[in-house]
Amino acid sequence: MEKTNIYAVQFRRKRKGLTNYRKRLKVLAAKRPRLVVRMSLKNIQAAIVDYDKKGDIVKASSHSSNLKKFGWVYGTGNLPSAYLVGFLLGKRVNPKFDEVILDVGLHKSVSGSRIYAVLAGTLDAGLKVPHSKEVLPSKERVMGKHIMDYAELIKKDTGLFKKQFNSYSKNDPTFDLVKKFEEVKDNINKQQGK
Repeated sequence: MEKTNIYAVQFRRKRKGLTNYRKRLKVLAAKRPRLVVRMSLKNIQAAIVDYDKKGDIVKASSHSSNLKKFGWVYGTGNLPSAYLVGFLLGKRVNPKFDEVILDVGLHKSVSGSRIYAVLAGTLDAGLKVPHSKEVLPSKERVMGKHIMDYAELIKKDTGLFKKQFNSYSKNDPTFDLVKKFEEVKDNINKQQGK
């Protein structure tokens, strides 16, 4: 038998482990748009993506940096900002889509995580996404009450408080995350006109 140097090279995304094509095929078999959530340490991005043979088409998207337009002055990688990103996306596309499927990519599925905070935001905006109620974070965590509780706990230690929350208190001297969350959510409701 003759040996040759010719062999089939896999797709770069498969070689590097960036795409799980078995999962992707299962999601695409549903023939519905996907709610794609991608995260880094400081930012969160959500998009409604539709499949096309030439490549996926992004129908609408929102990024945590968009929250500044609505008055968000705190960190953009935390649970409340994840919820607001999902809420903003849901308000942008609410009448256009009946139902979408959540696509978390290579992120681990952890109940109550930022991925599911984005999902909770889209659900509250009126978008329909099949899900289990157990994975969604509690309303208190979504509003940032856990962050405020921790801030109150370490407030006596000024060095630690300044290290942890200096940028928060610099941007907003009152430092009331829960109140600001409600203001930003109302601003999104008003400006998106739904």
